[in-house]
Amino acid sequence: MTDTERTHGHSHTDRADACAPAATARSVAEQLAIVLGSVDPLPPVRVELDEARGLVLAEDVLTVTDTPPFDNSAMDGYAVIRADLLEASAHNPITLPVVADLAAGTDQNPALASGQVARIMTGAPIPDGADAVVPIEDTDQGTDQVTVVRAPEPAAHIRRAGEDAHAGDRVLRAGSVLWPTRVAAAASAGTSTVLVHPAPRVAVISTGSELVTPGSPTRRGQIPDSNSFLLSAAVAEAGGIAVRIGAVPDNDDVLRAVLTELVGKVDVIVLSGGVSVGAYDVVKAVLKPLGTVDFGPVKMQPGKPQGFGRWPATDNVPGPLIFALPGNPVSAYVSFEVFVRPALLRLLGHGSLQRRTITATVVDGWRSPSGRAQYMPVVVTHRTDGTEDSMEARPASRGGSGSHLVAGLAQANGLAIIAEDTTHIRGGDLITVMLTS
Repeated sequence: MTDTERTHGHSHTDRADACAPAATARSVAEQLAIVLGSVDPLPPVRVELDEARGLVLAEDVLTVTDTPPFDNSAMDGYAVIRADLLEASAHNPITLPVVADLAAGTDQNPALASGQVARIMTGAPIPDGADAVVPIEDTDQGTDQVTVVRAPEPAAHIRRAGEDAHAGDRVLRAGSVLWPTRVAAAASAGTSTVLVHPAPRVAVISTGSELVTPGSPTRRGQIPDSNSFLLSAAVAEAGGIAVRIGAVPDNDDVLRAVLTELVGKVDVIVLSGGVSVGAYDVVKAVLKPLGTVDFGPVKMQPGKPQGFGRWPATDNVPGPLIFALPGNPVSAYVSFEVFVRPALLRLLGHGSLQRRTITATVVDGWRSPSGRAQYMPVVVTHRTDGTEDSMEARPASRGGSGSHLVAGLAQANGLAIIAEDTTHIRGGDLITVMLTS
């Protein structure tokens, strides 16, 4: 694909869209079913809790001991025998001797006799004989003896052993995503390692001899490679580990060597560009002869030309999944959201694979091609009339859904999903929007 065609959106992709036989085109749902039917969660591995954030549990987490493991104080104050202080009040203060000082983490257990108290800090074990804690605010904070001005309630400020969970209780279910609070729950349960589905390693490659590293000097005919950065960031946002290869020229041998080198090192390869019928569509030229990657049109706009499959198996070990996406940035991004992201979530072990959708009111209308599901980058905001819980959407770019309009894409926080049989979207219409941020 030439630089002019990529930059201005009049690519081989567009010409192929115009001439591709409609009968061979799949719907988005059919293509997605093929993709997800080829993907299973990655085999689980055991990792330290420090490495588990954001991953998906492959087994339940059970508590090793009671949580908390012993009765402990919920307040800084004094462990007391409640019967000694039933008459305590501001008008009838009661003074008792302090026979111990218990800090959090202490293993001391001074048994209290009637008339005795122990100063105690939050989290310290309740000593034998004590049945309540008087908070420090209800005392004169004495150290040798203490004056109490309020009678405690039964079992006041005592956290009982097993109050949160008992040994053997399930605290996290398989399939749970280990967000920070869940990592903390696993740690509190006495677990140092967890069995999780690992993050997939995803190689990201842009193809095109016109592509150069951003920031490099460019000559006529060259443009910065944005796709590898776009798709690598999208991989990371989905929870994968992006391995950004960058730009590869339109050379069959070079691309074949790069792909061969990646086999066994990554779980997924995502390519952009070179999937249509042009003279330099290198991705299709290299992958189609393998017989394991299918290329064909999908009834969507943008992103009609798609390639999906696997690198051939080696020693009965499946090769990495391969996604061959169109080269224009918006097309590549839409294709990632619709097909690649759900596959990565499946590899990660997620149960929910789709982004959240909302209903929004159209502000400025546009047109959609007949017979193709349209994914229009839109800006979604709360309605300006103050209607509660009501959203409105407008195209992110004046150029609409043009597949080269990457600057407009940067403003979008959603993709409006327009059905194949809808050709006119008018102001005031209600539409479905996939939220992307």
